Amino acid sequence: MTVAALSKVEVRYPRGPALGPLDLAIGEGEVVALVGPSGCGKSTALRLLAGLEAPTAGEVVRAPRRGETAVVFQAPTLAPWLSARANVALPLELAGVPAAEARKRADAALDRVGLAGAEAARPAQLSGGMAMRVSLARALVTEPRLLLLDEPFAALDEITRRALADDVLGLWAATRPAIVFVTHNVEEAAYMASRVVVLTRGPGRIAGEFAIEGDLPRPAGFRLTPGFRQAAEAVSAALAEGIGA
Repeated sequence: MTVAALSKVEVRYPRGPALGPLDLAIGEGEVVALVGPSGCGKSTALRLLAGLEAPTAGEVVRAPRRGETAVVFQAPTLAPWLSARANVALPLELAGVPAAEARKRADAALDRVGLAGAEAARPAQLSGGMAMRVSLARALVTEPRLLLLDEPFAALDEITRRALADDVLGLWAATRPAIVFVTHNVEEAAYMASRVVVLTRGPGRIAGEFAIEGDLPRPAGFRLTPGFRQAAEAVSAALAEGIGA
């Protein structure tokens, strides 16, 4: 079943074309990575899927009901005056969930991302990795069918990035939302995704698509396997060709 799709979409801004024409369908429970050079329209495609922007041409089809699409941006975008619990509970309360139930579900979400005991902490008291975990908990607390991640690990160190990649896949295994994430990191894409879509330089079009073999979440040592190395090299080659397109 298709959760969201872009059909012949194009986005043009006053400065010129930014994306497309592009066709992209996201299946239920699928994990898809979008990679491409800066300015190719990766984040624009994500905003289209989120319903935050309308295409200049073409059609966007996505899950229509409240709470079925959640977005995590590169910056955690947490309300600094609220605790971790209150930040996570916020989308539930805005949807009309009673406060006590929203707090209970927020605490459970924080526990799932490894932040049990940090419920009362304010964003200024959290490390970058912890703040991103709060953002993930806030996105997952609504149990979305579609989770969109816009370079969520870009500002983090490599060790934290790898830990969070495994965390996201572990969380995915629990409820199996469809995930679309934007990254510049080819190895991160090949590790986290079941399918990698490579875009050309802007206006972004599809330069190649790659199915990544292996189980999700990834087993220990997956990055050392020949299949992973071959997939990463194939994505890198398509990216280099797309930049020259």
